[in-house]
Amino acid sequence: MVVQPDATIPILQSDVTDIESDLRSQLLITQVDKVFSWARRSSLWPAMFGLACCAIEMIATANARYDLARFGAEVFRASPRQADMMIVAGTVTWKMAPAVRRIYLQMAEPKWVISMGSCSNIGGPFAHGYSTLPGVNNVIPVDVYVPGCPPRPESLLAGLMLLQDVIEDERAAGGRRRPEPTGDFSTMLPEGDPIRRELESLFPPYLAQDGQPRDSVTGALPNDENFFSAQPGSSSSGLREVR
Repeated sequence: MVVQPDATIPILQSDVTDIESDLRSQLLITQVDKVFSWARRSSLWPAMFGLACCAIEMIATANARYDLARFGAEVFRASPRQADMMIVAGTVTWKMAPAVRRIYLQMAEPKWVISMGSCSNIGGPFAHGYSTLPGVNNVIPVDVYVPGCPPRPESLLAGLMLLQDVIEDERAAGGRRRPEPTGDFSTMLPEGDPIRRELESLFPPYLAQDGQPRDSVTGALPNDENFFSAQPGSSSSGLREVR
């Protein structure tokens, strides 16, 4: 207790905490885009599927020697609705192309694609064959291409790090820089080809193989239960009225 000479009331003195310095050591100020990008790049969940020999190298990347878990991408999900990264590992045949496109459409947004190996990139040694898709970018957008036949696990890890850089540079209002496939297969498949009709039904405006319009959100046909309210005869709740 200290008594000031010009005052009759004693003043208690104690250690006063510097609140600003405490807050300064525990607060981090940044942009929302940067926080989202950091979280997304550090917890990529790949879809669990492989197409050919490149899939063996992809599986080896998850082993202890290469340890894909260091990058937060070891959680391979069996359901595309729980995945946000697709690694196209192997040859994409025309017969498999609709399945690859359908899996991609079912994945959660935002989602990214790595094309792994020459077969996925440009068709590989089968590029001029009648049965092979000349590049998976014809059916789904691709963010990173990993060359090789097949590429080693180190190459896939390098591609994953490049994808993390791509995600870190993305902004919510800036859009995606990757080119989107057009869905035009007129120069690749003849008119009336069943694979061509199935692929075209998986692109906007999402017409069924018999020409009926599909729902732009769910891909459902007019007689399906999840046909949305943008169509005539729907209820105000957003789903088609069932009678």
